[in-house]
Amino acid sequence: MSEQKKIRILICDDHSVVRDGLKSFLSIYEDFELVGEARNGEQAVALVNQLQPDVVLMDLMMPVMDGAVATRRIKEKFPKTQIIALTSFKEQELVKGVLEAGAIGYLLKDLSADELARAIRLAYEGKPTLAPEAAEVLIEASRPHQRKVGDDLTEREREVLALMVEGLNNQQIAERLVVSLSTAKSHVSSILSKLGVTTRTEAVSLALKHKI
Repeated sequence: MSEQKKIRILICDDHSVVRDGLKSFLSIYEDFELVGEARNGEQAVALVNQLQPDVVLMDLMMPVMDGAVATRRIKEKFPKTQIIALTSFKEQELVKGVLEAGAIGYLLKDLSADELARAIRLAYEGKPTLAPEAAEVLIEASRPHQRKVGDDLTEREREVLALMVEGLNNQQIAERLVVSLSTAKSHVSSILSKLGVTTRTEAVSLALKHKI
């Protein structure tokens, strides 16, 4: 790659050790040129405005301004600048937040030099790269929440259901829990409704099957 076509890169990380490591890494590849480094998101926004790099390696958890906010501000003003989130965290909120802000990649800091180099080149071409952990988080977030059978039972209802499994009738349940017969009946009725069944036998069967 000719001198004019080098990929211009800006590093943004609040840890000098990380920045130094990334600088050493970038120096290995002839097609990369480090044009600047920032200690926080605010500095990154200012430096992108000044230097207009092709790709920004953006940490997320930083003082003054975090990576997601900085990413959004950079992309609003310089949509052609590609941003790769490079972080140690894989929480769903962080992954979704920075990608929604406009980042083209989300990578964890334990990746190899060649993996990062590949991601930078892909980002330069406008192609996304996600760490497997980040992709998994997004897939999980896109799935409808699967509620387990019995999730909405109260603690008292779980107690009553356990006694139903033992074979106790309403009167016996009332005596065991020291409550009125009408209260026991009310709990049983609520359990049947929440489990979507009509008989005690079905409720007991579900309880045993799903280990409620």
